[in-house]
Parts: sequence; structure tokens; C-alpha cells
Amino acid sequence: MRKSVHRCPLCGAELVITSLKCPSCGTEIRGEFQMCEFCRLNESQLDFLRVFIASKGNLSLVSRKLGISHPTARARLNAIIKELGYEPYQQDETERTGINEILEMVERGELTAEEAAELIKGIKSNAGGGI
Repeated sequence: MRKSVHRCPLCGAELVITSLKCPSCGTEIRGEFQMCEFCRLNESQLDFLRVFIASKGNLSLVSRKLGISHPTARARLNAIIKELGYEPYQQDETERTGINEILEMVERGELTAEEAAELIKGIKSNAGGGI
């Protein structure tokens, strides 16, 4: 069985599935069906995603498993995110500054690691964004 294509080879428009057939009994259903969002990904992207999931989202582990650099792993993940129709989460300058200040306070002994973790969780939950 071949992998389905998701774009028209002539105009590039998104294709729809118009029939589904049971290979066991031959039952056929006709209509317009939307492809799953992951059907848009090529085999290389799906392989990356499998490793990413098995690595619990740890890009350092993904890069080691695939033998690629961390920036390459991040770029591939960003390409997958965009292909799925999302925008990658970008940490804003305020969030980055706040986290750095908290880490410096831990370094100076002004905060415990537990207190810092709670503060960072607060910053991240207030930042919103994401996919």
C-alpha cells in the first residue's frame, strides 16, 4: 500500500479523501474526508517525530540518536511544527530576562532551587503562547 499524497500535483491545493474501502469485506464509503494532520509529513519528518516522542521531547537526546547537531534537530522540529500549521513557541525577551534573574539569585544564594522552580513556572504559565 502506498502512502497518500496530500497536495495536488498540478496546482498544489490540499487534497481530500473521497472514498474509504475495507480490504477485508470490500465495504466502500464515499464522501469527503479530511486527512489527518500528520499525513502532511514526509517519511523523514515522521521518523524524526517518532524519535522525538520516544525521547520525551528531549532535543539533546534526539540529536544524539539521529547523529545530528542540536541546532539541526531544533530546525527540523520547527519545520515539522510549521508543516502542521502551527508557529513554534518563541520565548520573549521579558521571559528570558526574568528566568536569568531568578537563576542569578539562586547562584547568589538568595533563593533555593525549589523557590526558583516555582517562580519560573509562574513566568512560563503567564507567558502563554505555544502550539
